[in-house]
Amino acid sequence: MVNRFIIFVLDGFGIGELPDANSYNDKGSNTLSGIYKNTTLLLPNMKKIGLYNIDGVEIPEKEEETIGCFGRAIEQSKGKNSPVGHWEISGFVTENGFATYPNGFPSKMIQEFIKRANLRGILCNEAGSGTEILKRFGEEHIKTGFPIVYTSADSVFQIAAHENIIPVEKLYEICEIAREMLNNPEYNVGTVIARPFIGESSKNFTRTYRRRDFESETFGRTMLDVLKESGKSVIGIGKITDLFSGRGITKSLHTEGNADGIKKTIEEIKKDTQGLIFTNLVDFDMLYGHRNDIQGYADALEYFDSKLQEILSILKPEDCLIITSDHGNDPSTSSTDHSREYIPILIYGGQLKKNINLGTRKTYADVSATILDCFGLEKLPFGTSFKNLILL
Repeated sequence: MVNRFIIFVLDGFGIGELPDANSYNDKGSNTLSGIYKNTTLLLPNMKKIGLYNIDGVEIPEKEEETIGCFGRAIEQSKGKNSPVGHWEISGFVTENGFATYPNGFPSKMIQEFIKRANLRGILCNEAGSGTEILKRFGEEHIKTGFPIVYTSADSVFQIAAHENIIPVEKLYEICEIAREMLNNPEYNVGTVIARPFIGESSKNFTRTYRRRDFESETFGRTMLDVLKESGKSVIGIGKITDLFSGRGITKSLHTEGNADGIKKTIEEIKKDTQGLIFTNLVDFDMLYGHRNDIQGYADALEYFDSKLQEILSILKPEDCLIITSDHGNDPSTSSTDHSREYIPILIYGGQLKKNINLGTRKTYADVSATILDCFGLEKLPFGTSFKNLILL
């Protein structure tokens, strides 16, 4: 019997291109392999659970007998970003993708945004890397007070502002206005992101952890809704609450990076709760994948792996730990955007079998189907449970 699931989403940690990767310009992407081939990557704890034994992982350091269950999953949703990835993990598949704007947003959209938000103007309106855009437009923003609006390969409307020029709470208000406007099906934008930053010049502009995401609420029923309605706790750590617009969450904890997210998760594991602890570790994606920082990504993976020993040691007998991801973000390619990849599924717990290969799951939603099946709760339309494969 399992009383509680702890999910760590290593944001942007893919393990190989999906069959449709070419449709997303991601042919050849493999986040894990790209890091492994370009650094000295040591992940002994994830290795023991079965990371390198997953089908398709061409790393020779296999375990003869893993201490956990392992597999990979295909994304069925249209897209390759955090919202649709987390929604699918939680049981909802996005069958109609959001619009992307690789050449910037249309004038009509920008003018409506300026009018609604009562702005004098905006800067940029391009698709590109956020760090590069801050270098190019940050100083002009400080002079003019105009927010910086930009997008990427994903369906995002990002608004950057210096914390001393546009206070963070005001930036959030502007983003809420944008979110309401972009709910219009004509625009069909998935995420509005507040991107506060600090620094004196283009030489030292730095984005802060006061980022906030404002998601489209077009996603349907998820396991979070089911768990909360059944009286179980659903603890969202990191940007989980933002990704689900607060729906299905009983407790939310903001974090400032991976180390803080791991620390807060450990604190919650030590408490007596039943249900779900759902943690997103954003640094893999935000700080390293998007910046093509291979060594930084490797160091972050090694830090997480080093904390796994403590995490495994404090798990209660009825706990089940799941380590997975939401999409890829291969820092070894020329792209600084997300990549369409398989995600890993690593599972460990006192009530679980060892050395079980889950193979290739047809959807991320198999994770939520399994969790709900273990609790004997409502079955959602997407996903197939693998409870019988893993429970003793």
